[in-house]
Amino acid sequence: MENRSAADLARAFYTALAAGDRAQLDALLHPEFTGRTAEGMPFGIGGHHDSPTAMRRNAWGAIARHFDARAEPERFIDLPDGGLLVTGRYRGQGKQGGVTLDADFAHLMTIDQGRIRGLEQYTDTARWREAGGPLRAVLLDFVDGVATLRLNRPEQGNAINPEMAADLAEAATQIAENDSVRAVLIAGSGTNFTVGGDLGVFAGTAREQLPNRLRRMIDSYHLAIERLTSIDAPVVAAVRGGAGGGGLGLLYAADIVIAADDARFALGYGALGLTADGGNTWFLPRMVGMRQAQQLFLLNRRLSAQEALAYGLVSRLAPSDAVETEAAALAATLAAGPTRAYGAVRRMLRQSFETGLSDQLDAEKESIVAASRSDDAQEGIAAFVAKRRPQFRGQ
Repeated sequence: MENRSAADLARAFYTALAAGDRAQLDALLHPEFTGRTAEGMPFGIGGHHDSPTAMRRNAWGAIARHFDARAEPERFIDLPDGGLLVTGRYRGQGKQGGVTLDADFAHLMTIDQGRIRGLEQYTDTARWREAGGPLRAVLLDFVDGVATLRLNRPEQGNAINPEMAADLAEAATQIAENDSVRAVLIAGSGTNFTVGGDLGVFAGTAREQLPNRLRRMIDSYHLAIERLTSIDAPVVAAVRGGAGGGGLGLLYAADIVIAADDARFALGYGALGLTADGGNTWFLPRMVGMRQAQQLFLLNRRLSAQEALAYGLVSRLAPSDAVETEAAALAATLAAGPTRAYGAVRRMLRQSFETGLSDQLDAEKESIVAASRSDDAQEGIAAFVAKRRPQFRGQ
């Protein structure tokens, strides 16, 4: 490989990248390879990647998950330091919205002993964001049966504004329509899960316009909660930092909530002269009891993570730096389970608060009879008899 010119090395690299040829990429990249993708890329793709594995997973892999696109090199320019500048175009389309991608790029390669040791990728990030689809304030990723929904306004504490509410409705719809989804993970970018509604939006809206703006925003947000609670796939939430106000609705939509041991929870409506949204008046009394819910609303109490666990608002606690790792592992485990059976149980548990015992017993009977016809039930029974681990397919 040492005798190969830098341009030939680069051509081989782009061919392997387009084909997804991992073995060839491993041969072309230096073991101490580092990469950088342009800041401002959608879906968290931009930034520094400190190894070939990180570049494959977090940059090229993320691009492949969200786009049908390829790099088409046009010019190869040798640099005085032995490096190479490659210019060309990215062409393809986004998978979420099907919008055409056509963006210039400039790649700066560092060559060491006939292998690529460094790669800096610069491109028109606005074109990528446009092609990425309608989501702007959240990130949505589908990998190995797990849909990861991440609130993505970290500098605003992931506060919910009209754009995020619309994005949540769109993301929940995409999740509900994707038959490959067998578990959902909800998390937040940055140091907070979500602080709730964006008070800057409220304060910056004229008094006569605020009611209608709130109505439209909450309509979208409530649609997201309804769809996340109605799907078969179980939902896991990972909470770091603050979780408050209507943002608690995303925790209610979850079946299991893993929170950082220093997380904090609050409603906050009373301090604003407002009432409630996000399903707080429906879910909270059912989770923590009426008396506790009344205190939380009327006294505007803030709960520590330990209190939230004792109240039944969260399922378990973990160190802050381990919350997402534990939640992701749990989502992956659930994604390997009997998805349709999970969905039936999710719905029966929620309807049990409004259903009499006789009706609930009938619902259980009909549900388990229907489940017995499924491929997963046959597999689960056969695996139990054979004393092996079942291989569920979500069918």
